[in-house]
Amino acid sequence: MYHRRFKGTHYDAGYKWGNLLLKKGKKLDYCPAFALTEERYAFANECTIEYQKYFPEILEEIQGIADGNKVPVETLHALLFSMYCFELNNKCTCFAFSTKDEIVFARNSDFLVSLENLYMNCLYHLKDSYSFNGNTTAFVQMEDGVNRHGLAVGITFVYPHLRKPGLNAGMLTRYLLEKCRTTNEALAALHQLPIASAQTLTIADKSGEIVVVECNPRVIEVIRPRNGEQFVATANNFNSEKMQDYQNPEIDDWRSSERYQTVRTALEQNKDGYTIKFAQEVLSGKYGFMCQYNRKQGADTVWSVLYDLKRKQVWRVEGNPARKSFKEDSRLKLD
Repeated sequence: MYHRRFKGTHYDAGYKWGNLLLKKGKKLDYCPAFALTEERYAFANECTIEYQKYFPEILEEIQGIADGNKVPVETLHALLFSMYCFELNNKCTCFAFSTKDEIVFARNSDFLVSLENLYMNCLYHLKDSYSFNGNTTAFVQMEDGVNRHGLAVGITFVYPHLRKPGLNAGMLTRYLLEKCRTTNEALAALHQLPIASAQTLTIADKSGEIVVVECNPRVIEVIRPRNGEQFVATANNFNSEKMQDYQNPEIDDWRSSERYQTVRTALEQNKDGYTIKFAQEVLSGKYGFMCQYNRKQGADTVWSVLYDLKRKQVWRVEGNPARKSFKEDSRLKLD
C-alpha cells in the first residue's frame, strides 16, 4: 500500500503529488481499470459544474495534480468523476456497532490483485478542512476514513441503474470526512448534495450514532439499528425495501449477499462480545465467508480497517486479514 501525506492548500497538495509522480516517470493520463471513453468525458464535464457549486476545493486539488503531472485536467475529471457511475469491479463489506463500551467501524475492501501496488493510505491536513486518515484504490476520492473529530465513513459499491451529474461514492466519502463532525451533520450534507452514483455509506461518530445510508441519484434511505440491535451492516447490495427496484441480480457481486449474511449472523449471535478483536475476527472470515477469495482468479481483500472511536485508534491490514495481522496507525490524533 502506498502511503502519502497531503498538506497545505488543496492546489499545493495536488501539485506536489502530481509532480512527484512525474519525477518518478509516472503519468496519470490513463486508467488501468477502465477505458476513458467519450461517454465518460461528457459525463465528467457535466459533473464539473456540480463540483464547482458544492466542492470547488476538490477541483483545485485535481488542477494541481494535472499541472504537477503535466496531463490535461479533463483526463483526470473523466477518470475521477465517472468512477462508480459506470460498471466497476470493486466490492467491500462494512459494519459498525455501538454499545456503552465500544464504538467500532469496520470495513474490508475487495478489489483486483493486479492493482495492489497502487492502493493508497492518505493523511490529509489541508487548509480550512478537517484532517483525516483515509484509504483508496484510486486517488483524491476516498473509500473509507476517519477524521480528527471521530467521524468514520466507508462506502460499498452498488451497480448503477442510473447516474446523474454530481458527486460519486468516493467523492461523497471525501466530502463528509473533510466537512462533517458528526453522523447527523453527514446525513444533512447527503440530503443537500447531488449524488451521481449508487452506493451505501456506513457512518459512525464518537457519540455512537451509527447508520447505513443506501442512496443513488433518486433516493436516499437511512438505515438505523433495528429494535434490540446495536449494529448496522452492508455489502454490495441494497437491503431496504425502498431500494429493491434498484438492484441488479445479473451481475457478479463477489458473493455480496453471503458476506452480508456472515456479518449479520455474527453480530446477532455475539451481542455480548462486541470488541475490537471480535470485529477483526469477523473481517478475517472466522465467522463465515468474508475474505476467502481465490487470488488466482484475480480478486482478493486488499485492505481491512477498523476505527475504534472510543479509544481513538486506527487498525489496518494492508492485504487480506486472513493472512496478515492488524497494525495500529497512530499518526492522526483524534479529538
